[in-house]
Order: sequence, then C-alpha cells, then structure tokens
Amino acid sequence: MTGRECCILFNMISGIGFVKFNAITQYFDDPSDALSSSVSELMQVRGIGEILAREIAGWRDKYDLNAELERAAAGGASIVTLADADYPPALRHIPDPPLCLYVAGRLPDFDAQDFIAVVGSRRASNYGCRAARSLTEQAVAAGWGTVSGLAFGIDFCAHDATVKSGGVTVAVLGGGLGRIHPQEHVPLARSIIASGGAVVSEYPMLFPVSRTSFPRRNRIIAALARGVLVAEAAKKSGGIITADLANDYGKTVFAIPGNIDNPMAEGCNDLIKNGAAKLTSSFQDVIEEFNPGAAPDLFSLAEPREEYSAEKSAGFNANELKIIAMLREKGESSFDDLAVNSDFQPGQLSGLLAALEMKFAILQLPGRRYMLR
Repeated sequence: MTGRECCILFNMISGIGFVKFNAITQYFDDPSDALSSSVSELMQVRGIGEILAREIAGWRDKYDLNAELERAAAGGASIVTLADADYPPALRHIPDPPLCLYVAGRLPDFDAQDFIAVVGSRRASNYGCRAARSLTEQAVAAGWGTVSGLAFGIDFCAHDATVKSGGVTVAVLGGGLGRIHPQEHVPLARSIIASGGAVVSEYPMLFPVSRTSFPRRNRIIAALARGVLVAEAAKKSGGIITADLANDYGKTVFAIPGNIDNPMAEGCNDLIKNGAAKLTSSFQDVIEEFNPGAAPDLFSLAEPREEYSAEKSAGFNANELKIIAMLREKGESSFDDLAVNSDFQPGQLSGLLAALEMKFAILQLPGRRYMLR
C-alpha cells in the first residue's frame, strides 16, 4: 500500500487524526505495516488504546479503500494527501494538518494569489450580509480570493458575492463532499466549481456533519487564508473559533464593527476591543495592513451596483415590484411579515418570492427572511 493510500485509509478510521497517524509512522518503518499488526503491538504506539487498536487491526471488515476511491472518482473529486508534493504548504505547517483533502474543482495556488477568509454568523443581519458582500466585492476587485465554510448567513454571502464578482472562492465543508450541507447550497457549490474555485473537505466522501466536525474544519479555513475577516459573530460562535485559530497561527484577524445592541455582533466588537482583531470598514484596511501605502481605491475599481428602480424594472411584473418596494423600505422581512403587509395569499407570495430569487433580485436568509440583493 502506497503512502498516499495509507493516508486515505487511516483518514477513514474513526479516531485517527494527524497526531495518532504521526505516532504510527514514528513507531513503524512503514505506516502500512500497522495495518497488518496485532492489537497488542498497536497498543505499543503512543496514544493508541485497546479500542482504537482493535479498530485498526480489523480495518478490512469495516473500511473499503477501493470503494472510497471509486466514490471520489464518481463524484469528480481528487484527493490530496500529506504524502503528496502538491499538498498545500499552508496546511502542512499547522499543528494538526488534515491527512487528506478531498477537492471538487481546482485547488488554487495559495502562494500565487492572496486569499482572505470571510466568516461569521449563520443568522446574519441585513447589515452583516451587506457588509460581508461589500468587502468581498472589494477583495475580488483587488485581486484577492476568498475562503469560507458554505454555511448559511455570512458564509453564503461571501461565496456568492465572490462568484458574482468574477472571483475565486474555496468552500471548506464540515462533512464529506458526498453530503454537502446545507443541501440548499448545492447550486452555490456548483457555481463555485464552475467559476474556477473549489469545494474541499478533509472528511471521507459520505462522512456526515456533526457538532465536532464544524469546529475542526475552521482550522483549515484559517490556515488557507492570509488573514481572517469576521463580518458578524456572536461571542461563542464558529467565527470566533476561526479568529482564535488564526491568531494562534500568526495570521492577522480583521473584524467589522457591529451594532452594540445586536447579540450577533458582540463577538466582533469584543475582538476589536480586546485587540485580537483590527477594526475594518473597507477592504483597503486589509491591504494596508499587509502592504502599507499600496492599497488601490477599491471603490473606483468595483463596478457600481444597480438599484432596483422603476426605470430599470422591465424584467419585473407589478406584483414583483411591490415585493421589491416592501423590502427596500424595510431592509429585511420575514415571510409572515410580507404576507401580513401585502394582499398576497401564502401560495401566491411563495411563487413571487421564488421568481424574484431566480431573477437574482432577492436573497433568502435563514428563517424564511428575505432581503434585496
């Protein structure tokens, strides 16, 4: 068994990460020798107890390497392992690098292009979404790519804005590529790949998401990017975990200040207050941090965004324009609010909202809330 096949197989075995894999490679001359060893010998390896030793010794009964390779090939995914020369250097140097990286699309050259991680709340406010989109568009205008986690809220805004601005983005999943979560973001994942980016995961193809897998993927997001931008985050959230990891890795953390009465902004405000992140209101702040005095005028580089107006509404019917006007006035509304404040029946309203989403006029947020794009 080759070194890369060993990485893929050990990555499939529950309980094996880099630390234990490293201990195995130090004990055995060849990691494949561990796969034919007895339980008692495996228990001599530092950190390997009886339960895990039995799991490794009996791997043939539970783990099918060939089937996993076939699943990856069928899903159009390549697998980069620690044993491969093209494994991203940025990941190789963190304390617990993933044994494997499953890649759908094209993994960028992180040494040839700068990337910023854009992270934040899944229940982002209208302000948080607008800020994330604005700074992402500015980042793309300056030639940067983005990294995020394909979740609801800020992650979606960052990926979506990058793709629509013609940039390259990388989505890091908390589960296998064969179980993209949330399912609603499968079309976005396809757009990311089609636009030259990648959807990646350290987990086997059918690995399900869990409470522990999401926090672990955050270390990959932090490691791949040159810096981390927290757009909006609560005190105890994935965005703050990513920021903490970035600081541990010696990366620069940036945070967009939020409203003091918004719980979803407390994390960002605390990062700034405690000196753990730099206050950021424009992507020029990011560029100035890395190359002082060299930041371009991003507002002149970015194309102006069109507002929906009567003069530019040829593609919308009267009912759709009514919804647009309501959202422009309120900024963000739930389905129930729109139903109460309009004459539309629920079924008719659902159809109108779906049509507006297909025309890229509005964006659906978690909890069936809507806002103008």
